[in-house]
Amino acid sequence: MDKFFEIIFLDEAFEFLKGLERKHYEKILFNIRKAQIGYNSELFKKLIDDIWEFRTLYQGLQYRLLAFWDKTSTTSTLVISTHGFIKKQSKVPDYEIQKAVKSRVKYFEDKQVKNKKR
Repeated sequence: MDKFFEIIFLDEAFEFLKGLERKHYEKILFNIRKAQIGYNSELFKKLIDDIWEFRTLYQGLQYRLLAFWDKTSTTSTLVISTHGFIKKQSKVPDYEIQKAVKSRVKYFEDKQVKNKKR
C-alpha cells in the first residue's frame, strides 16, 4: 500500500519512544503506520496551523507525538515528529505546542543552511 508520507523522528521524539516499554512504543508505531496509509483523525490530527499530533491510547495512557509537515521535497512528503509526551489533561498543553513550533522553525532554518552549502 502507498504511504501518504514518510516519517522522521527528531532526537527528542526518538528518545521518548526509546524510554517506553516495548509494547507501548510498538503500539505507537503501529498507529503511525496506520496513519501513513489512510487519514484517520483519531490517529493523526491537526492541533494548530502547522502542528499536528499522532495520537495513541494504550492501557489507559494517552501518548502524543507532535509533528509538522515538510513538503519541500520533490520526491516525497515528510512528517517530522518533534517530541512525545503522555497527555494528562483534556487539552494539549500550550508549552508542548510551542516546543514543536520552535523545533519546526529550527528544522527549516537548518535545512536552508544545508541547501545553501550545496
